[in-house]
Amino acid sequence: MTAAAVHRQYEDGLRAFQRQITDATLRLRFGQEADVFFRACALGVWSKDGGSLSPRHVEYYNAIYTRGNPVPSILFWELGTAVSEYPGFKAPGFFARMRACDKVSGTQLSRRFRELMTVMMLLFAAVDDCVSQEEADFVQSCADTLDALCDGDGLEKDRNPTHVQDFVTHPAPQPQRPDAGAQAAQVQSEAETAAQPQTESQEPPAPTVEELLAELDSLCGLERVKKDVKSLINLVKVRKMRQEHDLPVPPMSLHLVFLGNPGTGKTTVARLLAQIYKAIGVLSKGQLVEVDRSGLVAGFVGQTALKTEEAVKKALGGVLFIDEAYALTNQENANDFGREAIEVLLKNMEDHRDDLIVIVAGYTELMGKFIHANPGLESRFNKYFYFDDYDGEQLMEIFRSMCAKHGYTLDEPAADYVQKDLSQRYEERDENFGNAREVRNVFEKAIARQADRVAQLTDPDREALMTLTLADVQEEEAGPDGDGA
Repeated sequence: MTAAAVHRQYEDGLRAFQRQITDATLRLRFGQEADVFFRACALGVWSKDGGSLSPRHVEYYNAIYTRGNPVPSILFWELGTAVSEYPGFKAPGFFARMRACDKVSGTQLSRRFRELMTVMMLLFAAVDDCVSQEEADFVQSCADTLDALCDGDGLEKDRNPTHVQDFVTHPAPQPQRPDAGAQAAQVQSEAETAAQPQTESQEPPAPTVEELLAELDSLCGLERVKKDVKSLINLVKVRKMRQEHDLPVPPMSLHLVFLGNPGTGKTTVARLLAQIYKAIGVLSKGQLVEVDRSGLVAGFVGQTALKTEEAVKKALGGVLFIDEAYALTNQENANDFGREAIEVLLKNMEDHRDDLIVIVAGYTELMGKFIHANPGLESRFNKYFYFDDYDGEQLMEIFRSMCAKHGYTLDEPAADYVQKDLSQRYEERDENFGNAREVRNVFEKAIARQADRVAQLTDPDREALMTLTLADVQEEEAGPDGDGA
């Protein structure tokens, strides 16, 4: 199976399962933590494969994510290190709450999750088109661990669990049995159908430029950025039309500099731009590969070039997004390896100028110093997008959107408090102000307090499970000893 097919199987399976979770807190936690857990499962499976990794393993690993979560961009040497240092299987943190929900409501989420995990691990094992006995034994031991936890809580047993040994690929050819990858896909499809019969297996059509621009317009604030993006798209469209009519086209660099504080939507806009560029034919794939200094720079002579080349290779056909790019230039150390990374980047930007766009991002002042540190950077990065801080009203709009997305409502006293709190945070902001990240921290603390409060209720109804009150959003005051009062 291709990495794209694995991603579809993975995302469809997890989303079908997540729709069965009625507990809002558990559903949120599952959505946040599942990707990390399953990537660890992949490491465990591959650690039983004799350590023979291939580029396909890297592609599979980077395909393990669901929509809305960060897309992994592991490099080959990083994956090899992670596999060799795999610490051993451990049940995910949300599994305890899942079992607790099953005990209270009589559902079978825990057993279904065991099945989902088994199918996914077999899918990862089939990266080399076979499932070895060692891999199958590992998958079975992980499934047994979850089963033991369910048994300990007295949960109903699964009547038809997946038999892992059925997926071991034997040396002798067996025409009557499909290969392991196809079997894993078949079991995945069956599990998905059982969870959500209406789930479509076909890949959805790529979004149009109009749909992507509508998504851009739906973002809170960023009016100046939205205007600049649309102007850039118009410029690119007209250039392509002039080319089609054999008219001269002046040289133009599409590489961009994003200036602004953390949490102002730079990564989100970069991802949309990558898709828009694909939709209008500038890029062939439209993926976003996000890295920082650690993703480009190694600690030894000669390794930085290889590491940077590998990051560029993954980004070909799409956008290479370098966050905190100013960290690549160290004015105090002339021998810093970051300079080597910059030279490799500049060469690849020239060699692949027709199918690679690089976006560098960071604080406004520091990025100015970064661009001026190398003449090659100045010539290739001549378009700047400025991301302003969100004001109090915009921060409140972001908070309300988070509540709506995750099934929460605010009562009036809570809404008034959050509005004043976020406005005050904006007015008193300093260099550590996190913008949307600040709002997310406020939201996550609020739902944690709400969970503690609602858990004490005897029989909370739907409204009680959804409502955030003043007590939930109010920060605890520090006592004389520094603890919460």
